[in-house]
Amino acid sequence: MVSCIERVGVIGATSIVGEYLLPLLVERGWDVMAFSRQKRNIKSLENCPVTWQLFAESKLTGIHDIHQNEKQITYWIILAPIGVLPECFPMLLSYGAKHIVAVSSTNSFTKRESSDATEKKLADALVENEEFLAACAKKEKLTFTILRPTLIYGLGHDKNISLIAAFIRRFAFFCVFGAARGLRQPVHAQDVALCCAAALCAKAAVNQSYNISGGEIINYREMVCRIFSAFDKKPRFVEFPLWLFRLAVFILRIFPPFREWSAAMAQRMNQDMVFDHSEASRDLNFSPRNFRPDREDLQGK
Repeated sequence: MVSCIERVGVIGATSIVGEYLLPLLVERGWDVMAFSRQKRNIKSLENCPVTWQLFAESKLTGIHDIHQNEKQITYWIILAPIGVLPECFPMLLSYGAKHIVAVSSTNSFTKRESSDATEKKLADALVENEEFLAACAKKEKLTFTILRPTLIYGLGHDKNISLIAAFIRRFAFFCVFGAARGLRQPVHAQDVALCCAAALCAKAAVNQSYNISGGEIINYREMVCRIFSAFDKKPRFVEFPLWLFRLAVFILRIFPPFREWSAAMAQRMNQDMVFDHSEASRDLNFSPRNFRPDREDLQGK
């Protein structure tokens, strides 16, 4: 916790992690300036005493504002995709940035060998942007901390667990490829928020990168079973061969919630995606919960 009121800027403030993070920062005594690309009415943040600014506007007026208001923002948390860093880095400098906490993803490892070209490109971009932050921080004499969560879920807004839940609610079964026994560690968005807040002031975390995963290791099929349980439904699985799964994904992408699905997802159902978070536990007091989602986690309030 900070010893006096410090100002922190949060880019990507309306993300699921942001919904947990902003009230947490205020509670811990931070003066929060929240940046977002679009206005969203989030009930949980309606009475949260933060200053809001549209990100597109801030890029143009950031330098002017810093001179006019004489308020620096030395601490930053980047919750938006880490690819925004090259675009917004000049703005961070104009506000007097000294320490940046950036949320990346373990996709930089898991999708590097994907059969989907788009996914491989995403993995490469994550690595490039992490390297960009490290290089710029060294050049500008800043410090940074990179957090790589795996399989974030919460509030029904994530792009992984909540989409599985949406499929189960719509069809009352779930498609799997093969045994679907690949290991997973879903991490709750609130646990990611706690880790972000800790990384602002943890001296041990300066210029370090951490994998942050969930509190337990479960296989893919068991993970889906727990989603069924959250809706009081009996688990029902249909095993598809890969060619049929490709066809199913092609059809599913007609529906907006599933437009980012790919056949490579089926292949990963049998791959282990486990990441040790012991270093984050040691340096950031990271203590994630086990995967026991409720309806609010899966479809929001």
